[in-house]
Amino acid sequence: MSDEHNPLIPAGYDIAWSVICALVIAFTIVALVSLARAAKRLTPAQGLLWAALVLLVPVLGALAWLAIGRRTVAVSQDG
Repeated sequence: MSDEHNPLIPAGYDIAWSVICALVIAFTIVALVSLARAAKRLTPAQGLLWAALVLLVPVLGALAWLAIGRRTVAVSQDG
């Protein structure tokens, strides 16, 4: 057997999906770190709900926390 790549799946395809997966993981980690920093200002139920959303719906959950959740926490702290 030779060590050649499968001609049906080009190497570029594998590289692209690897980069996309790495970006999704990094985005999720950024959202979880941000959530952990804001945890003091959240109730335990809110923190658990946001963490579950970020982990179970990786891109949309992280985007929701970074776009909406952080603002809501900051506004409730100012008020």
